[in-house]
This record gives sequence, C-alpha cells and structure tokens, in this order.
Amino acid sequence: MTSPDPLRVALVGYGLAGSVFHAPLIAATEGLVLDTVVTSNEERRAQARAEFPAVRFADAPEELWARAGELDLVVIATPNKTHVPVAKAALAAGLPVVVDKPIAGTAAEARELAAVAEERGLLLSVFQNRRWDNDFLTIARLMADGELGEVQRFESRFERWRPQLKGGWRESGDPQEIGGLLFDLGSHIVDQALVLFGPAVQVYAESDARRPGAATDDDTFIAITHASGVRSHLYASATTAQLGPRFRVLGGRAGYVKYGLDPQEAALREGHRPGSGKEPWGEEPEGLWGRLGSGESPLTGGGLPVRTLPGDYPAYYAAVAAALRGTGENPVTALEAAAALDVLEAARRSAQEGTSVTLVPHPGAPAARPSGTPSTEETRS
Repeated sequence: MTSPDPLRVALVGYGLAGSVFHAPLIAATEGLVLDTVVTSNEERRAQARAEFPAVRFADAPEELWARAGELDLVVIATPNKTHVPVAKAALAAGLPVVVDKPIAGTAAEARELAAVAEERGLLLSVFQNRRWDNDFLTIARLMADGELGEVQRFESRFERWRPQLKGGWRESGDPQEIGGLLFDLGSHIVDQALVLFGPAVQVYAESDARRPGAATDDDTFIAITHASGVRSHLYASATTAQLGPRFRVLGGRAGYVKYGLDPQEAALREGHRPGSGKEPWGEEPEGLWGRLGSGESPLTGGGLPVRTLPGDYPAYYAAVAAALRGTGENPVTALEAAAALDVLEAARRSAQEGTSVTLVPHPGAPAARPSGTPSTEETRS
C-alpha cells in the first residue's frame, strides 16, 4: 500500500515562533511538507531557504488564498494582533488552520473563530506545545498512576531573569498588540492547569510592570480555584533573580517537585532537530529529574527521583496530520483555548481591580483531560 501524498503546509511568519518552533516540527512530521513560508524579509527568507531548499515564498498571506487549492494547512505564527484576521481569512478560503497561542485577545474572538471553523467543517487548532513538555507529561503520568493521591495544590512557575527590556511588540503597552507575560507565558501555564484539573470557577491575580521603562506586565501571579476543588498557583515572570521550582504538585499521598525547563526549546534554538538520529529527543539528564516524596525536602535529597518522560513537541503536528486525515482528534481545540482566555481575562481584571473574579463555566467548556494528553510512548508508537 502506498503512502498518501504529504499534506502541504503554508507557514505565515518566520520570526521566533515560525523559525524555531513551527518550521522544524512541521518538517520533522511524517505526512507533512513545508510548502510555503510567508515573509517579505529577505534575511528570514535566506534563513528558511538554507534549511528548507525546496520551500516557496510569499510576501503576504493574501497570496495564499489565491492558490488555496494547492495547500492543505495554514499555520499562523505572526504577532498576536494578526492571529484573528489571518485565521478568519484562511478559513474563508477553505483552509484548515493552526494558530500559535494565544489564538486571540479575547475568549469571545476565539469562540467566534471556532464557530466559523465548525460551520465550514475545517480544522482549527491552537499550538500549545507546552502540553508536551517533559515535566508536564511526567505529572500527568504520576496523576494517572495515583502516585500523588488526590491533588490539592498545583504550583507552576515559568520564571526568567531578563532585567533589561528587549523591545518589540511583546513588550508594547498598546492593548492592540496583546503583549505582556500574562497572555504570553500565562497562556501556557493556565492551559496546563486547565488540562490537568478542569474548569476554573474563581481567579485572583497580581500583575506588575517592574523593569524600568516597562509598558506592560512582566511579573504576574495567578491563583485559580478549579471546579474540582484543586487550587492552582501560577507564576510568570521576567524579573526573577532566583528561580523557583518549575512545578510543585501537592497531593494527599505525596508531592512532586521539579526544577528546570524542558530542554526542547533550547535544542530547537541551537539547531537540533527531532528525528535527526544524533541524540534522543526531549531527554534530560538524571540530575534534573524531579523528586517524589512526603514530608521531606528535595533540596536535601528527600524523596525518590522520578525519571522525567521525554518531551515530545513533534507529537503536536503528528496529531494535526492525523486529524486532517480523519484518523485522529484535534490535539488542542479553539474552545479549550477560549477557556484559557476566560481565565486570562479574569486575571487581568482581578489585577486591575484588586478583587477575585468568579467565573461561570461557558456552555460546552472542556473538562480536565490528563488522559487526553498523549504520553511519549503513545505518540511515538
């Protein structure tokens, strides 16, 4: 039996997200081919051509709609403010879409896009790659195996030490740019909490612009009370001189503490590619494994080391390819992204007003689905 023709992908944008995350992962996915990169920047074109010699180029997304019949998927990796209009245009042209996070600036816009995609019978997926971080997959496995008991509190930190502003739209104070850490790193940590523990019913947040000249938030804390009763304490910061644990998960039976970031982003930035065969993808050394225990401090060697499952960003596009061929499900739906945006909008309001915000679950809101987060073994079999 012959393999079906590869699905042709157009990638809109070749900045950090496009060049470091999307292009390499698309190219590494069996059944997908990077057909077109949309950028008018000659330096970025040269960069793309060096790694993907057969790729075609377009100056603007509108050029894609004129030849929509030659494409099978559009991936949007452009600045946040362009996500909604480009996604709408792609769907109108009859093309399935992947949008980098955040899919939109508001939950209402995300649900509007979801409705358009459903009406047209097209895939609309959101790139939430951190669901395939090594430590997050490990937590999901520990929960599924009952190692923690009933989880009571979930602490997640995405902290950095970047005391100097870098400039650009991500640090812009213009609300139209959808910049700031709340909607950047916050999109990841809120999504992870909702995947594991389900809908939020109450949100409290503190958000500050601490660096000199900062025009938008660079240090944010979010407290979520889930309908399940679990409390999530989430931190996103660019001003953390001493980094805390990436995760601390406290259950009725045991706790799990993990330091350090998943290695996949660093590997991609350094030019390593999944499937190259040079080294195991997503693996980390034993010295970085988290520890599981009760009544002990991991800093003094307490608890037992737990092997961290390999991270698996390639699983996302493998799932997208399967969904497009009708053999699998959308790995991250727009409605899941909308639920995260409900929390982010509530967090922004809470930080501005100094109050807790009560959320009423939206009809059709997704429930927790740790079992729906693919493990490394499942996605690589």
